[in-house]
Amino acid sequence: MTNPKRKATGTFVEHLAELRKRILLVLAVLVLAMFAGFWMADPLVELLKRSHPANGMEWHLFSPWDSLRIYMNIAFGIGALITLPFALYQLWAFVSPGLREEERRASLLFVPGAFLLALAGLAFGYFVVFPMTFAFTQYLAKLLDMTETYGASQYIGFMFNILIPLAVFFELPLVVLFLTKLGIISPQRLRKFRKYAYFFMFVIAAAITPSPDLASAVLVTIPMVALYELGVFLSGRAFRKKAANAADDGREPASAT
Repeated sequence: MTNPKRKATGTFVEHLAELRKRILLVLAVLVLAMFAGFWMADPLVELLKRSHPANGMEWHLFSPWDSLRIYMNIAFGIGALITLPFALYQLWAFVSPGLREEERRASLLFVPGAFLLALAGLAFGYFVVFPMTFAFTQYLAKLLDMTETYGASQYIGFMFNILIPLAVFFELPLVVLFLTKLGIISPQRLRKFRKYAYFFMFVIAAAITPSPDLASAVLVTIPMVALYELGVFLSGRAFRKKAANAADDGREPASAT
């Protein structure tokens, strides 16, 4: 007679082995993509130097390691962006056996959706938030009557510190949808805490765009609010669908509170 505990343990070990295999695949693709990032680093830096707000400025290296740091940062950034769709697909492939057929097809849309939202966050950060934040730092330098001498590594690091959090924040609708499917949150809770979320997003916008005028913070808050409302909409659809499936199966629907 088969021992159920042994069988369950074996299944768990198999899952861990599969997860390890998929993680190693993602890391291998990341390493290969970073080689592409090294090759693209030089033309990308030249493009950044010719683009606003860096055009017309002189970049300096303040350490022998700065040039290597620039190559590594850009290579990792490009590599991570290239690897993101593959990593998302591997995540989907790992969890998909436990989903229904219609859930499997629907969840596959998470892969291009998450990638496009990350690109949208990067674009919004680079073309809107980063120039405003950089202009404010220049304004402060003039108030302090100080000469602006920028290090190339510091400039790129400053830019990444703005772009990467925004790229992650733009994943909010998909995160909300995922948590709704797990039953952790509901659209009713999201609507209940809407005013607090708006205030929190405005504080974040004011922090990453420390401009003296209110318009800049409002400009950054608007897409955040839109993302939140998109999350509420997607959460509502997922919750209703989950309740309908529970009713069809004769189960008690999840609580909406």
